Amino acid sequence: QVQLVESGGGLVQPGGSLRLSCAASGIIFNSYGVAWYRQAPGKQRELVASIPNMRRTNYADSVKGRFTISRDNAKNTVYLQMDSLKPEDTAVYLCSVWSSSLGYWGQGTQVTVSS
Repeated sequence: QVQLVESGGGLVQPGGSLRLSCAASGIIFNSYGVAWYRQAPGKQRELVASIPNMRRTNYADSVKGRFTISRDNAKNTVYLQMDSLKPEDTAVYLCSVWSSSLGYWGQGTQVTVSS
C-alpha cells in the first residue's frame, strides 16, 4: 500500500519560514519524480516545485528564490523549505510522486501565513 504523509504545516507570520516533509512508503522511492503542489480556496491546484529526475529542480516563478525542494532517498522523504513567506502562500500543500506509469498524492498539510 502506497502512502505519502505530509507534515510541517502551520501558522506563520509574513517573512517567516516553514519546512514541509513528505514521507513515502510502499514504493521504490528513488525511481519516482517528486513534487509539491498547493491549492488555495477557490483557486486551481498549482505546481510549486519539482524534482523530475535526480539532478534537475523546477520552481514556479512565484516561489523562486524563496522555496527550496530537496529529497533524501535514504529516508524516502521529500522536503520543501519555505522562506520569506507571504500571505499569498497560504494554501494546502500536497506532495506528489510519479513514475512513467503511476502517480500518487498525499493528503495535504495546511500552511497559513498571517499576522
